[in-house]
Amino acid sequence: MGKNKREINNTEYYKNHDHILVALDCIIFGFNRSGLKLLLIKRDFEPEKGKWSLMGGFLNRDESLDDAANRILHNLTGLENVYLEQLHGFGEVDRDPVERTISIAYYALINIHEHDKELVNEHGAQWFPIDELPDLIFDHPEMVKAAKSRLRYRASHEPVGFELLPEKFTMPELQQLYESIYQTSLDKRNFRRRILSMDVLNKTDEKEKKYSKKGAYLYKFNKDKYDKKIAKGESLIFKPLKL
Repeated sequence: MGKNKREINNTEYYKNHDHILVALDCIIFGFNRSGLKLLLIKRDFEPEKGKWSLMGGFLNRDESLDDAANRILHNLTGLENVYLEQLHGFGEVDRDPVERTISIAYYALINIHEHDKELVNEHGAQWFPIDELPDLIFDHPEMVKAAKSRLRYRASHEPVGFELLPEKFTMPELQQLYESIYQTSLDKRNFRRRILSMDVLNKTDEKEKKYSKKGAYLYKFNKDKYDKKIAKGESLIFKPLKL
């Protein structure tokens, strides 16, 4: 019986090539009424122990990149089946002072109210406003910059922003989310008209009265309706900057 792929890879064929560590770093976005936020941890080992960092870890031999990213995200937040997208590879020779390490960055969009708060606290993690981040280790600032750019692009062409909202949300919350993503103010009337014209939201009979006596109606994103419109070739641009 011949050797399997794992046996061949571990023997003579690659022995003359460098073996390089592969890390994964997750840029984890969340959102609440105060704006877009990023989940960071205090690094608990050297180098740069005690400094703020993205949540990361190393690739195990028997897992794919996506599996590793999901494992790392789940270990910190307790969440599964969240929006997670591979962003970019970061491979400067001196990016890690200890050993040659390539990092594959992912970004995640989570409902800030659903993650396991006790688990987050165990890791010493903390939410920071996206425009008030502390100094980060290594090339993590570059990763965050790239993730913000990708999020803005995705949010302009796809309904990924709804991943950051609870199942039911108000129109002011939706507007605030887009304002946070694009860092600009939007006209309330025009925003509402543009979003409702897409016909992918269901208005409920419920109202959110926590922030005003009159209250604001709650809406739900109708993914089935959105998918049908896309299947028909309709162009739905979510970017509201040209209102």
